[in-house]
Amino acid sequence: MADLNVLNYVTTNRFYVEIASDIKAAFSECSGLDVQIEKDVYQEGGVNNQQRIFLKQARFGDLTLKRGITEDPEFWNWIHQSLIAGKTRRRDVNILVFNQAGETMQVWSLLGAVPIGWKTPSLNADSNTVALEELVLAYEGLRVKHKQPGNTALLQSGGAKHNALKRDLQGYYPDSE
Repeated sequence: MADLNVLNYVTTNRFYVEIASDIKAAFSECSGLDVQIEKDVYQEGGVNNQQRIFLKQARFGDLTLKRGITEDPEFWNWIHQSLIAGKTRRRDVNILVFNQAGETMQVWSLLGAVPIGWKTPSLNADSNTVALEELVLAYEGLRVKHKQPGNTALLQSGGAKHNALKRDLQGYYPDSE
């Protein structure tokens, strides 16, 4: 009998990236997804064996996506919009990671993503490697959705249903879902 308490691990080679709830391309690499929370540390007088930590603002790292260059100009068009004053278009980006059985285990949703970098490879007549383009995204917020234990269904159609958050009047996303 199988142990139901065994963790179901994901591997780094099983993922999709959705942009605006559509899988636009296959990516060979996705890196830089992180969050850092700034802190203030205070020493309390007379207490020499511990410190007080107060949390401040969160900072999100820039995400880098890499894929083989194709005839699809989707990424160039998106970065080009950012080069034109007043034309920046924010999109929600979902990164779906799978286990070995092909079940979606987590969805990482980048809220309000904007392109801040685009790079093509060096061209070299002596090389025969695949030409990769890079798209670097900054984002305003991050949500993570996990598969619930015992639930064989996942987040229907990837993260499209998960990422329907709306901004409030000040332009911020809600704290909880």
